[in-house]
Amino acid sequence: MSTILILNGPNLNLLGTREPTIYGATTLADVEQLCREAARPHGHEIDFRQSNHEGVLIDAIHEAGRAFKAGTLIGVAFNAGAYTHSSVALHDAIKGVDVPVIEVHISNVHARESFRHHSWLSPVAAGIIVGFGVDGYAMAVDALARRAAKAPR
Repeated sequence: MSTILILNGPNLNLLGTREPTIYGATTLADVEQLCREAARPHGHEIDFRQSNHEGVLIDAIHEAGRAFKAGTLIGVAFNAGAYTHSSVALHDAIKGVDVPVIEVHISNVHARESFRHHSWLSPVAAGIIVGFGVDGYAMAVDALARRAAKAPR
């Protein structure tokens, strides 16, 4: 059984209470359960993490690259929060490892403030899911599972 890393960046620990008109009332614990349920039919496990610290997220990406090469991880669904729009370091971390990363955003960032329209992660992501609420996480899990199932063994 392979694993999918669900990686969450700054302020996502506040889901359910932070700007519910934008992010909804679903908590991060609810998102974790949603991801586990989405992975189950595909036969995958979830490693679910959140950090407000950029270096911790970079370390998780590096670790994911090693696990992908070892065949124990099939990919990463990554909601980097505000770091999406500011972190060249996260861009470089993703670019530096060979692991499929799907960039996830709960809200439609393109319908929000202009500074949210640019992503440093998109150019190095395998795909992007934007604006489907927390269901975007389940979509990312499904996409990674489908991608892995099609990969040559």
